[in-house]
Amino acid sequence: MTFDQLGLHEAVLKAVSEQGYTEPTPIQGAAIPVVLAGGDVIGIAQTGTGKTAAFTLPLLTRLAKSKAARGAVRALVLAPTRELVVQIHENVAAYSRHLPLSVATVYGGVGERSQIAALRAGCDLLVATPGRLLDLASQGHGDFRDLEVLVLDEADRMLDMGFLPSIRRIVRALPRDRQTLMFSATLSKEIEQLTSEFQKSPKLVEVGRRSNPAETVEQSLYECPHNLKQAMLTHLLAQPGWDSVLVFSRTKHGADRICRKLAKSGVEAMAIHANRSQSQRQRALESFRSGQARVLVATDIASRGIDVDGITHVVNFDFPDQLEDYVHRIGRTGRAKATGKAVTFITSEDKQELRRLERMVGKALPPLTRPEGFDYEAATREAFSQKSEDTAPRQQRHMRGPGHGRRELEQQQKQQEPPRKPGQWHGGRPQGGASGGGGGFLARRSAGRGRR
Repeated sequence: MTFDQLGLHEAVLKAVSEQGYTEPTPIQGAAIPVVLAGGDVIGIAQTGTGKTAAFTLPLLTRLAKSKAARGAVRALVLAPTRELVVQIHENVAAYSRHLPLSVATVYGGVGERSQIAALRAGCDLLVATPGRLLDLASQGHGDFRDLEVLVLDEADRMLDMGFLPSIRRIVRALPRDRQTLMFSATLSKEIEQLTSEFQKSPKLVEVGRRSNPAETVEQSLYECPHNLKQAMLTHLLAQPGWDSVLVFSRTKHGADRICRKLAKSGVEAMAIHANRSQSQRQRALESFRSGQARVLVATDIASRGIDVDGITHVVNFDFPDQLEDYVHRIGRTGRAKATGKAVTFITSEDKQELRRLERMVGKALPPLTRPEGFDYEAATREAFSQKSEDTAPRQQRHMRGPGHGRRELEQQQKQQEPPRKPGQWHGGRPQGGASGGGGGFLARRSAGRGRR
């Protein structure tokens, strides 16, 4: 099968050819004709199989057939993270280069002014994160009354991240007569039940076994106590072929700590997580893509949208909290028919979760082994020595002169301040329920500011 056989617009086919693609991936070949037919679709496929093009190509074909009303948004794509919004926008820009279509993005971490201007002007396609879109739309920005298509990309992650209330408010304000598409690498039965809220008789397009890791990824499980993880990572990075490595940390502080220790070992590494500004996250991605940084350390939430070709290895420094994230993590390598390797550090506490993961994917993972050439005894002695060196400065701080104890007491008092009462503002936003009365943000706009 070729793209020419799928019924796509000629201008879209030309752009796809210029990108070097000739044959659709299984999810693209299965989903594109169904999406073009105009019905609601649930698309499930492993990470790295081309899900983005599976909905953007037919979406652009539909939009190319007519023009948008001035100031209106015709199609809306919701994604969980800034990085994924940027990635989708880049793909859409490439595929629509020969079409007179306007595309805009709305996401947090950057200024609102240009995004407000884009919403006022209207666009054929808007790619947004739920939180920022709800913020701006609640202020009366954006006209969604003529919306034709809604896409929920990485639907499972958006719901896991707590976006469901925001998504409900957004969907409630959209026209009922629309096409709704949901795409994800995994879709649990609980989440499938929620599709009845957003879709009408959706068709399921599923490629590969649900929640199954990509077959192009060679997986390894290494026994590794907590105190030896950094030493083992440093050892592996010294091996031939570890050219572009994505490391997953469970926490933001853990990601920063890994980067600092790698820097001491002479390894260029950058971190990407929610505490980093959008410019910092984009700079880290660009450094990783260009090869300037050989290692990118990420948390699960920030990793959605990391679309980098040629990642040779993925390292699960920490076992994922959500078992489904294992599939997403290792799917960052071995993309688009390429092969890759994934390594997971397994502590004694992880073994029970490992058995649960095997039950989820429906097969046994490789047995626990030890990396070739790694000296556990020497690494243990080094870790103990390093811990002793790190403890010495802390002991010296307790011997400081007058005033040191007072500063500690003041810090403790600040930490013990009572929490704010419900309804008080936190970070510029009020606390409270996510559901809004009267049909969501569009109702407030029409009742207050009026159409813009």
